[in-house]
Amino acid sequence: MSTTTERATTRPAQAPEPALPARPRRRPNWNLAGRVALLTLAAVMTLGPVMWTLSTSLRTPSESFKLPPSFFPVNPDFTSYVQVFQQLDLYLLVLNSALVTGLIAVGQMVTAAMAGYAFANLKFRGRGALFSIVLATMMVPVQVTIVPVFMLIRGMGLSDTLLALILPAIPTAFGTFLMRQYFLGLPADLAEAAAIDGATPWRTFRSVYAPLAVPGMAIVGILAFNFHWNEFFRPLILTISEQNFTLPLGLVSLQGNLGTGSISVVLAGVILSMIPALVVFIFGQRALQDGLTAGTGK
Repeated sequence: MSTTTERATTRPAQAPEPALPARPRRRPNWNLAGRVALLTLAAVMTLGPVMWTLSTSLRTPSESFKLPPSFFPVNPDFTSYVQVFQQLDLYLLVLNSALVTGLIAVGQMVTAAMAGYAFANLKFRGRGALFSIVLATMMVPVQVTIVPVFMLIRGMGLSDTLLALILPAIPTAFGTFLMRQYFLGLPADLAEAAAIDGATPWRTFRSVYAPLAVPGMAIVGILAFNFHWNEFFRPLILTISEQNFTLPLGLVSLQGNLGTGSISVVLAGVILSMIPALVVFIFGQRALQDGLTAGTGK
């Protein structure tokens, strides 16, 4: 009886569990590490001067020329920003810059879209030669044409006015080229369908192609705003009275502080001038991305 019980209670030995395969050792991704290091270096080189400008604008005049310099201000001081408002009519300068830059951006969006549509979808004699001439103007620097433009503006009686800054900047060769390439990427069947329905070329552009070209027009507008907001050369030549100065030109009057040690006042004005362009870029970033990536996916 005991032998039977021992046999019944005896369990067969369990087979050993198979050993888990060793995990492959991860190799360092040097390509990814190299890209991250390169992008980090590019970010530091790009944002470093901006951060240094912001840091210096928060220092006292005596701390601005301290050796060795420190990246972060010991005691942040905002009086430099107050002095900018005291020494400049900043509201008038911002208003002039916003008016000039906004009208230029809108004008370039409209004219570039119309010209780009004409070069892309309308067939007329000399289209290729005319488009080549338009592109050739991109190689001519503004310093070469500033004298003829000044004489034309003076002949029209627009000297020392904001229109002298707006009207010559509305035609844009780069915007025309960009919008032409954008319209070439749109289906040509839309124009054929509109023509069958009896739509004129102008109606086809206004009702069919223009709504589809909004992302491309947004690119033209944002780039035009960023460029002309920081423009200095043309306002320096075409305007004389301080009431017509734009913001970059008005900031020149702060240069006198460099000789007195108040470099923080100059850099505070630079920081204030960067804020509107930064706001436009932040709110227009989505439209800019949509315009740049339009046509890349099916």
